[in-house]
Amino acid sequence: MPVFPDAGNKDCADLYRKTSVQLKQLAVTLKIDRATDDFFSHIVAPLAVYFNSLARDGSPVFIGFTGGQGSGKTTLSEFVQLALQEGFGRKTVGFSIDDIYKTREEREGIGRTIHPMCEVRGVPGTHDVQLGLDTLDSLCQAGVDSVTAIPAFSKPLDQHLPKESWEQYVGKPDFIFFDAWCGGAKPLPLDNWKPPMNLLEEQEDPDGIWSKWSNLELAGDYQRLFDRFDLLLLIKVPSMEHVYESRWLQEQTLEKTLTDPEMLKKIMTQEQVFRFVMYYERLTRYVLEEMPGFADIVLDRNEGFEFAFSKQP
Repeated sequence: MPVFPDAGNKDCADLYRKTSVQLKQLAVTLKIDRATDDFFSHIVAPLAVYFNSLARDGSPVFIGFTGGQGSGKTTLSEFVQLALQEGFGRKTVGFSIDDIYKTREEREGIGRTIHPMCEVRGVPGTHDVQLGLDTLDSLCQAGVDSVTAIPAFSKPLDQHLPKESWEQYVGKPDFIFFDAWCGGAKPLPLDNWKPPMNLLEEQEDPDGIWSKWSNLELAGDYQRLFDRFDLLLLIKVPSMEHVYESRWLQEQTLEKTLTDPEMLKKIMTQEQVFRFVMYYERLTRYVLEEMPGFADIVLDRNEGFEFAFSKQP
């Protein structure tokens, strides 16, 4: 098994020198103000060097990035992918659990038969997991000229983007990155089911019909997808309160990137964001407590968006 490198490792230093300009340009494009030299050299470079050591001929490495809303998992994935591409010439592709939601019509149908809360996207049960599995299979089985359409979903519009606008990935990648707030999560034990976790559950799901339905969904096809991870990385924030604040910051950052007036109307207020995160709270708390024990890599992130490894392979 390859050894995880220290930040001072020569390979890490060489990689950062080779890719620093491109990484900083990406930070500007993504409007990430907190991306420092220390973050690139001590976090991104070691991850890229380690992942590169896992590359294998003919079979993509499937890597899961997980963490609460706004924890930085998608952004970290993009930085690491760029370092692999520019530093090692690796072919990478990434997509998110947010790109494989069920359609609004499908969720509304579930809401009518199970519980009205099922209409709100986000929790297990609201994703088209088969679409994720089909995308993964297409990438893993691709030939040199094969084309795989990478799903894309618009959160402000709450619908998939037209398929003709999806990225058309050609060939077989060396690495596939998948980020998901619940990636790798196991179902919660039913024998110790906790009462309502917050005001939302207390008001709208006091009997746990919705939360138990979502937990049952997590135990199904989601495990088929998560079991295919070759490696699972967790970004761990200090508390659930930091998840709320991070998700609000994410919404503010999204607002900065939008120019379409109609899309801007879809941006949530702070109150709406906090209520939205309540849907995720039960499973997020469980992930924060349990996942550090079985994730392959754990990155602790503090309130200042500073990262440090607390667990390495």
